[in-house]
Amino acid sequence: MVYVILMQHAKAKRKEEDPQRNITEEGREETEKIAKFFVDNIGLRIDKIIHSTKLRAKQTAEILSKYIKPRDGVIEKEGLEPNADPSIWAEKLSIINENIVIVGHLPHLSKLTSLLVAEDTEKELVVFQYSNMVCLERDDKGKWRILWIIRPDIIK
Repeated sequence: MVYVILMQHAKAKRKEEDPQRNITEEGREETEKIAKFFVDNIGLRIDKIIHSTKLRAKQTAEILSKYIKPRDGVIEKEGLEPNADPSIWAEKLSIINENIVIVGHLPHLSKLTSLLVAEDTEKELVVFQYSNMVCLERDDKGKWRILWIIRPDIIK
């Protein structure tokens, strides 16, 4: 089995307040809470964390990395921006053989999830929230399914 965790970046400051959109203190705390929960309760080995080119995704990925300690580190990749074509990453994920976390944005993550699981970008299967994790599992036949979801508001 291959596991891909899709994570929406942490809550960021409004563009009017901070043009670079750094994450907020609340966003940092929620991401740390999710990361600690993952390490303490899930324990899945992660090979790498991939994030978009946007600062808020990079900051979220760096926080996760401190806890999860991915084997191959944190890597920035193109094609994960909010309005990027989800079929690009759907194709890449169809051939990977490692467990990864992708930190990205809406609507891209929602469309990517729907494309992988239901083969239709318009079916909203998951309502993403800041700093939440959605774990997808690919079986040996290439079929994707949602395995679990962790949201900051449902854990202590």
